[in-house]
Amino acid sequence: MKEPPPDAIQILLVDDEPQVIWMLQFSLQAEGYRTLSARNGLAALQVLREHRPELMLLDIMMPVMDGWSVLEALQELDPDERPRVIVVSARASSRDRQKAKELGSDAFVAKPFNVDELLRVLKELEPGTLSAQA
Repeated sequence: MKEPPPDAIQILLVDDEPQVIWMLQFSLQAEGYRTLSARNGLAALQVLREHRPELMLLDIMMPVMDGWSVLEALQELDPDERPRVIVVSARASSRDRQKAKELGSDAFVAKPFNVDELLRVLKELEPGTLSAQA
């Protein structure tokens, strides 16, 4: 597979399931995105500080530090330093979706997800799009 260009949009993938990370990396890199990954929330915050990705796909149920705690930590960052966040989780009740929104997520995609649907949501949140500026 061809390596995405250095100026491609960078997405941080945060999930404790290696097969989910692999599938997302494969699909997103094929679409021209650069990807970073973390297996828990604590590692995700470290990667975020080091690389400043534009977008983040965030699972909720993870060891060490869950996705809710990551969303809370992101609220402490300057808005210019925060990535746009898409929660991707099997916890998809209306209460979970509302909590994610209240904690600052930009979108929610339930697991199991359709890759085409996820790509559509990502495109809507890319820097420079109208929904990303809202």
